[in-house]
Amino acid sequence: MEEQTTRPAAEEQGKRRFMRYVFFKAAREWRSLQEDEKSEGAAEFLSVLEKYSRTLDIRTYTLVGTRGDVDFMLWIVAEDLAPVQELVAELLATGLGKRLDVPYSFLAMTRKSKYIGSHRHPGQEGETEEGPRRQTKYAFVYPLVKKREWYKVPFVERQRIMAEHFKIGHKYPSIKINTGYSFGLDDQEFVLAFEGDDPGEFLDLVEELRSSDASKYTERETPIFTCAAVDHQSMVRLLG
Repeated sequence: MEEQTTRPAAEEQGKRRFMRYVFFKAAREWRSLQEDEKSEGAAEFLSVLEKYSRTLDIRTYTLVGTRGDVDFMLWIVAEDLAPVQELVAELLATGLGKRLDVPYSFLAMTRKSKYIGSHRHPGQEGETEEGPRRQTKYAFVYPLVKKREWYKVPFVERQRIMAEHFKIGHKYPSIKINTGYSFGLDDQEFVLAFEGDDPGEFLDLVEELRSSDASKYTERETPIFTCAAVDHQSMVRLLG
């Protein structure tokens, strides 16, 4: 999942995209507002979301019932960072947004992994999609930090270790991985977002990955968020 590359090599990897994961928590005062004030604040929030959805790839998820410290998440994919910043600023200026906290947010970029080699298959790690993405029922999102020893391991050995890692992943073809690279952009080194319809299958995948050689080089991979895909209106309605 890690790679160091020169600028020419980076350019050969094609177009990169930003991936922004923003987690929101409704303040207690939101639920105590009068219904008309909540309706107006929610409508403002949804209007901003709809406006930016015309030009940005925005997916909405609820975490009500899966975590206590966040209520919903926006997964935003964009070629430029500026409109992402404008989106979040406008959301926070709405009646609902003024009563939201942002406990977690992660920023990363896409690029192809050099551990893949010449092998290609649909949805593999390191690939970015063109056109609409099929939305699964769940996204499992978490930041990842490697131990510094990993970067001192010779590339041939790292490639062997990652080949084993990918081989385990191929046993669970319905689980898709999206690897975001955060070196110098955010506190973590990677942001991983797995997509799937069955949380139990993702649980089995992660348990099996714990036994791989790659796992011993992991410094941190928490917090982990189980996010249920919903439409914009349902995401806001579930706030209460």
